[in-house]
Amino acid sequence: MLGILVAWFVKPDPSALVALLAVTLPIYAGTALNSRAFAISTLRRGSGGVSIALRSLAFSFAALFLLVYFIRSEQFIPRSMLLTTMVASALLLGGFRIAVGSYIRRHLNDRLLAEMVIFDRAHTHVPDRMIQIDAETTGITPDLTDPAALHRFGELVRDMDRVVIVCEPEARADWAMMLKGANVLGEVMVDDIGSFGAFGISAVAHHPTLLVASGPLTLSQRVTKRLFDLALCIPALIALAPVLLLTALAVKLDSRGPVFFRQRRVGRGNAFFEILKFRSMHVAECDADGNVSAGRSDSRVTRVGRFIRSTSIDELPQLFNVVFGSMSLVGPRPHALGSLAGTQLFWEIDNRYWHRHACKPGLTGLAQVRGFRGATHRREDLTNRLQADLEYLNGWSIWRDISIIFATLRVVVHRNAF
Repeated sequence: MLGILVAWFVKPDPSALVALLAVTLPIYAGTALNSRAFAISTLRRGSGGVSIALRSLAFSFAALFLLVYFIRSEQFIPRSMLLTTMVASALLLGGFRIAVGSYIRRHLNDRLLAEMVIFDRAHTHVPDRMIQIDAETTGITPDLTDPAALHRFGELVRDMDRVVIVCEPEARADWAMMLKGANVLGEVMVDDIGSFGAFGISAVAHHPTLLVASGPLTLSQRVTKRLFDLALCIPALIALAPVLLLTALAVKLDSRGPVFFRQRRVGRGNAFFEILKFRSMHVAECDADGNVSAGRSDSRVTRVGRFIRSTSIDELPQLFNVVFGSMSLVGPRPHALGSLAGTQLFWEIDNRYWHRHACKPGLTGLAQVRGFRGATHRREDLTNRLQADLEYLNGWSIWRDISIIFATLRVVVHRNAF
């Protein structure tokens, strides 16, 4: 942007400046994010990641030159303006990056990350910059059988970049499991190497820690996924407005009660959120905890409810959840707290269940397009879904999200949707 101001001295058409900014800035932002130009490790360098930033800028101008060549727009964006802008941008960007990198390295190096240490009946000295929490005092416990405990932990660490657990040896495995589903860089301090599924070793004040958890998506991937969600959801809400209004009217006329059904479910970081659906059951028989899955001839379901469930129209209000940020278009489907597979709660079957919440829940997911949806009468119904959800987390890409959305369109009406 500063380079464009310098290019003003070339006296171009003002509309050309707007066009240049509109084309170049998104390309640079996307390329820089993908190259980790804004990553903390990059900014910490004395050079401030100048080479990465300049490579991103060079790619942006190469794309712009190619565009100008193909659409033959030299009369609108003069070559002299392009060259002046390119040189000025490179000089200003390089100088700015060096200055920022030097300042961060000298003054902010230890304060760039929001770091937290949780002490659970064990203590040691840690740097003052780290937020220090006593687990017993705050009521935080590594209880994998209590969704409320995981919710409190998820809320506590939501805005943290790094969380370190200092605890007694017998509690380390449980804390490691808590961290794996918390969508945070998580470490357990140890004096010896145990079986925690660790994938790295770090340290806090010279005490060794095992890196046992990290979010499945990098910052650039989270930004890409969020922009993708908004780019599809907002136009979809506008296009589907007539369907939403007609469905709301039909639900209201068919039976007494609110148009929307709201239910507390487990979201990202195992924290609770409120999901929105069109109400498909009689108010007095709505299952707030989700203990009983709807059956094919379920008397609780209204006439309109039967149709909107079979066509998945009842799920459309979750587009608002996506826009407001509690859900994503694609991700593991959020479950009610009382959901059962046979006679067991989901997390009683496999404690890896909590790991699936390391990213935002989705309107659809890999498990759904593979046909794993509907009632969960057997243990296998849960394990199949869980395996697909963990596979999605371990191999995320924007292209997989796009393919899942297209695959979802083929299974909107499904034999297990009732």
